[in-house]
Amino acid sequence: MPDIEIGMGKAARPAYGLDQVSIVPSRRTRDLDDVDTGWEIDAFSFAAPIMASGMDSVVSPTTAVALGELGSAGPLNLEGLWTRHDDPDAILARVAVLPEDEAWAELRQAYAAPVRPELIRDRVKEIRGAGVVSCGSVTPHRVEALADAIVAAELDLLVIQGTVVSAEHVTKGDPDPLNLKTFVRRLDLPVIVGGCSSYRAALHLMRTGAAGILVGVGEGSSSSTRRVLGLGVPQATAIADARAARMRHLDETGVYVHLVADGGIRTGGDIAKAIALGADAVMAGAAFAAATEAPGRGWHWGQAAVHADLPRGTRAPVAQVGTLAEVLHGPATDDTGSMNLVGALRRTMALTGYASTKELQKAELVVQG
Repeated sequence: MPDIEIGMGKAARPAYGLDQVSIVPSRRTRDLDDVDTGWEIDAFSFAAPIMASGMDSVVSPTTAVALGELGSAGPLNLEGLWTRHDDPDAILARVAVLPEDEAWAELRQAYAAPVRPELIRDRVKEIRGAGVVSCGSVTPHRVEALADAIVAAELDLLVIQGTVVSAEHVTKGDPDPLNLKTFVRRLDLPVIVGGCSSYRAALHLMRTGAAGILVGVGEGSSSSTRRVLGLGVPQATAIADARAARMRHLDETGVYVHLVADGGIRTGGDIAKAIALGADAVMAGAAFAAATEAPGRGWHWGQAAVHADLPRGTRAPVAQVGTLAEVLHGPATDDTGSMNLVGALRRTMALTGYASTKELQKAELVVQG
């Protein structure tokens, strides 16, 4: 597609968000019972290709277990309140009822406490003990410092997640900066790493040896990255570009890397369109923050929202719509698309005739207006 000229000497290509694309029904339909929404990454299988975001307002050890039992996955924030405090529930309960200024002050103070390796071990042990896949999330700048604790905890699946993640960080101040190309291969567990939003960045992250990459920058409802930093690519285009990178990486190496769309995933329709664009799974925050069991208790925020120097997010109120089971598997009580996410995906697949999510990736798409 030709670039659009912004002004003399500067051009840009058009890009599209999930709201701007739709799936075209195929020539056949299927029974709901003939549709398989399963997702497999490395040695782990899930009934649904949906992960919760690794945010303290979304995932606690209790909700991580509940999500696992419902066929999903919830990465625990290994730099969050659960690995800094013995009883974060008490902190979260106070914050939920405080006025806005006082709530922010309480949260910043809570996040100022150090991460404790023994709490990483205990929280992961609690999740593993329930018989579900244990998944944890950590930022790139802390991953090396916490690597020993993560390995000792016997975590099943690690998510290395930041606003923008590159395969190799360049710095003059550190003679031995983090290089994901070597770091990921040193870990004896599958890693999902991101986010990224371009073909080149996605390809470089795939070459680190990661099992999956997160696709999306500045798309989440709790993020203000676009406003604060000016970064971001509309999610539909970001996924399509990453899909092209995956095809090239597969041709070069024979290794298939999973794409996890992260950001802007709010409804069942968003999930279906992300998969049709090329994603293998999605990661959702606000959708799960709306569950009655969510530790945020009607509030939703990301790790960057409490950054000490440059906050890039908000603590937003979330209307609680139902239990985690209802959010994932229904029944839905309204037509907003925020409940029965798996059921909506299944129905989309049935109505378009695709038996699996891998087949849904072949769907025809149109751009609206």
